[in-house]
Amino acid sequence: MPSLLVVHHTPSPSLQAVLQAVREGAALVEEVELCVRPALSAGPADLLAADGVLLGTPANIGYMSGALKHFFDTVYYPCLDATVGLPYGVYVHGNDDTAGALRSIEKVVSALRWKQVAAPLHLTGTPEPADLEAARELAATVAVQL
Repeated sequence: MPSLLVVHHTPSPSLQAVLQAVREGAALVEEVELCVRPALSAGPADLLAADGVLLGTPANIGYMSGALKHFFDTVYYPCLDATVGLPYGVYVHGNDDTAGALRSIEKVVSALRWKQVAAPLHLTGTPEPADLEAARELAATVAVQL
């Protein structure tokens, strides 16, 4: 059974609501195992066992969270060649801007040579019902690609 790894940093109630929506969206896809790991505890073994990954982070001062950066630093060399072409998606939440955080993530996944299978989800402010539905759709879209 294919496995979707969700690597997230979820420090706020807004991101907690988005993570819950991601879980719900992935659950809609039968025959996909969901593995959810906080970015500070996810590592190479988690990534190597996954058939795809969904990354979630707040936008902190125009950058991805330090926790997600730590995940990338931890997995980069051990997984560099073994994860080429790995399907991925990403969601970013910020109070007013997510562009810098998305650019920083895109640089890393480009270097890892992963394959983006869904458009990035940019969220600002308190997530509205439509935002949570978009998070469900993102997770389902990535899961279907596995």
